[in-house]
Amino acid sequence: MTAASVTLTEPRNDDTFADVWDEIVWRGLVHVSTDAAELKRLLAGEPITYYCGFDPTAPSLHLGNLVQLLLMRRLQLAGHRPLALVGGSTGLIGDPRPTSERTLNDRETVAEWVGYLQRQVSRFLSADGPNGVTLVNNLDWTAPLSAIDFLREIGKHFRVGTMLKKDAVAARLNSDAGISYTEFSYQILQGYDFLELHRQHGCVLQTGGSDQWGNLTSGTDLVHKAEGTSVHAIGTPLITNSDGTKFGKSEGNAIWLDAAMCSPYAMYQFWLNTDDADVIDRLKVFTFLSRAEIEEYAAKVEAEPFRREAQKRLALEVTGFVHGADAVQAAMDASAALFGGGDLHALDAPTLAAAIAELPHAEVTASTTVAQALVDTGLCSSLSEARRAIAQGGVAVNNEKVLTDDETLEGRALAGGAAVLRRGKKTLAGVRFPAA
Repeated sequence: MTAASVTLTEPRNDDTFADVWDEIVWRGLVHVSTDAAELKRLLAGEPITYYCGFDPTAPSLHLGNLVQLLLMRRLQLAGHRPLALVGGSTGLIGDPRPTSERTLNDRETVAEWVGYLQRQVSRFLSADGPNGVTLVNNLDWTAPLSAIDFLREIGKHFRVGTMLKKDAVAARLNSDAGISYTEFSYQILQGYDFLELHRQHGCVLQTGGSDQWGNLTSGTDLVHKAEGTSVHAIGTPLITNSDGTKFGKSEGNAIWLDAAMCSPYAMYQFWLNTDDADVIDRLKVFTFLSRAEIEEYAAKVEAEPFRREAQKRLALEVTGFVHGADAVQAAMDASAALFGGGDLHALDAPTLAAAIAELPHAEVTASTTVAQALVDTGLCSSLSEARRAIAQGGVAVNNEKVLTDDETLEGRALAGGAAVLRRGKKTLAGVRFPAA
């Protein structure tokens, strides 16, 4: 792997803003909140304790969770104390989806995923100093609680009429699937988390996605009823693309933060493909670039969109923040090498495999002709078309021009037993050879 030469922006808040509240509002991180004036006052004052919860419904967090982690990091950089909750109990239930009941995972799987998510969260929030992150698991306070105690001490504070009005519950009630009592009770469990964290740690703020607003306010209401204290919530916007499509999806697959589930190369390409209409908003939310730097990129998008400088910086910063400088450097090297700007032979096998996985690809043997490989990978629709493309000088294997249509793939394997075909300047495909 190439030694890291990229320079990533150090996580920091922009001191041109009066306070962190003004900055997170400018960055578009606040879609809905409790009393905005009081939140601004709290966040500009002495350190407070805040939390965000992550349910282990998968073995990795994804880009939607990254929004929360970045908001938590910004509040931490402003001196406030984060609690990162991974829901060992709420993960056994699952918050209501808009259309159907969740499939419940077994206890062993959920416990395993709790560990995965705790390790992921720890990468993004500092553990150092008086406001280092504290990891908490709601199973610690729900497991010892009997059903009778839960109903007497917590359930009595909730009104069914109010619970029915919550968006997630209302959507399910109006669907064919309906909603089980199990998922209906989720908002009580999440509300109880806020109460326990308020009692144990003095927590006064919860953050989460705006689609969780009903669950967030269940917590603020419960703390007020049980303790007579006002606490707060911030709901971040659900990020969508300018064309209305769901953000964070790539051909139907979530962009996970675990490199084994979504490679650094795939993540880098995801950000690199950001639409011009979305890229400045993405820089605001997902990077630590200053307001001045982002405004410079906005001018570049307006004046020279074809250079895609904003997309390149976005891909660099976010992939580097998630996977580190070495990984983003390898992704950049692979991206350049695929299009003739670097040496494909210098790429390591995992990086090359990740790059080829993002391309049309086919299994071949060493004796397969390049012309046949062009057809097998879909770069050409027929052998006659493939031969014409070779005769016109428009075909390369591993960035080396193919001169005759009878050439084979013999001796062309790169690291990990793969090769890269290119037709024209930008149309790529990959081939894989059988393992020896």
